[in-house]
Amino acid sequence: MKIAIIKERGEHEPRVAVSPESVKKLAGLGLGVVVESGAGSRARFSDSQFRDAGADVVADADAALAGADVLLSVQRPLRESVSRLPRGALLIGQLAPHGDRGDIDHYAECGVDAFAMELMPRISRAQSMDVLSSQSNLAGYKAVLDAAATFERAMPMMMTAAGTIAPARVMVLGAGVAGLQAIATARRLGAIVSATDVRPAAKEQVESLGATFVMVESEETAQAETAGGYAKEMSEDYKKQDIVICTALIPGRPAPLLVTRAMAESMRAGSIIVDLAVEQGGNCELSRAGEIVDHEGVRIVGHHNVPGRLPVDASALYARNLFNFIAPFVDAESGTVRMDWEDELVTGTALTRDGSVVHPLLVGSAD
Repeated sequence: MKIAIIKERGEHEPRVAVSPESVKKLAGLGLGVVVESGAGSRARFSDSQFRDAGADVVADADAALAGADVLLSVQRPLRESVSRLPRGALLIGQLAPHGDRGDIDHYAECGVDAFAMELMPRISRAQSMDVLSSQSNLAGYKAVLDAAATFERAMPMMMTAAGTIAPARVMVLGAGVAGLQAIATARRLGAIVSATDVRPAAKEQVESLGATFVMVESEETAQAETAGGYAKEMSEDYKKQDIVICTALIPGRPAPLLVTRAMAESMRAGSIIVDLAVEQGGNCELSRAGEIVDHEGVRIVGHHNVPGRLPVDASALYARNLFNFIAPFVDAESGTVRMDWEDELVTGTALTRDGSVVHPLLVGSAD
C-alpha cells in the first residue's frame, strides 16, 4: 500500500507530514512510503534521511501521487493534487473543516475519503493523535520567545551593583494548551505571570504552574463566557501588563475580541501583545496577520503559523500524531490501511466517504 507525502504548497507552511522516525515506523507496518523530493527541507529533514528510513523519494508531486492509497498532509492540499488521487484513496491532515466548503465537496467528487485531524474526539485513547494539542503546545512556547525577542527589557528580576531590574509582568489570556505552555515558559524566563480564563477549573492549573489566576468578581464575570467558552474583553485589571499573550480560539468562528484598541493604548510604550489567534481575526483589535504592528509604542505581534516557526519539532510531533491515528487500522497480513467505520476516531474525523460528505458538522450545510 502506497502512502504519499508531497511538499506543502502553502506560503507560510514549512512543516511536513512525516519525519524519518515516522517513515521507519510506517515501513515497519508493511506500508510503502513515497516522499516528494524536498518535502521535508524546510523542516530540516533531508531526502537522504527519508531514504535511509525506508521511503522512496521521487522527483515531483505527480510521481508521489500516482497510484497513492493514502495522502498525508499538514494543511489542505491543492485541489489539483487531490484530483490526482485514485478513487477510494484516503486523505488525512489538518483540513480546516470549517473553512472553504468547496474543497470538501471536491474530496467527495473525487471519491476521496478525507479525515480532518482537528476533529479528533477528546477521549483518552486519542490523546496521542491530538494535533491541536501537540501544535498548540509549541505555539504557546514560541509566543513567549517571540515576545521576549521583541521586548526591549529583561524578563527576569536582575540584581546588579548598579541597581535592581524589575521582572516583566506577563498576562496570558486563555488557559488552554497554548496558554498553559505560555505560562510555564514565561515563568522559566523569570517573569511575574498572571492568567485568566472563564473556566473556573483553569484556576488550579494556572496556579500549579506558579502563576496568579485573575478573575474579576463582578457582574462582568457573570457575562464573561461566550458561546465558545472564551472570555469577552474584561476590565482595567487586565491592561497594566508588559506582555500580553492572547491564545483564545473558537472552532469555526472568528477569534473572540479580548484586547480592544483602548486597552492596547492603555499599556505603556514598549509593551508587547502576541496574538496567536491573528489568522482567525485576532484576539486584539489591532492585530494584522504576518505583521508586527507598532501602535503608539505598543507592538502587536501577529506571526503566521506560529507552530511552523518551530518546524523541526512541530513536524516530528505532527508525524507521530498521524502515525498513531493510522497504526490501529493497519491490517498486518495485507499491509493495508482499513478504516473501521464503527470506530469513533474514524467517524469523528471523517469528512467524506464513498463520494459523499458525511460529517455531521457539514451534512446539509453546503452554501
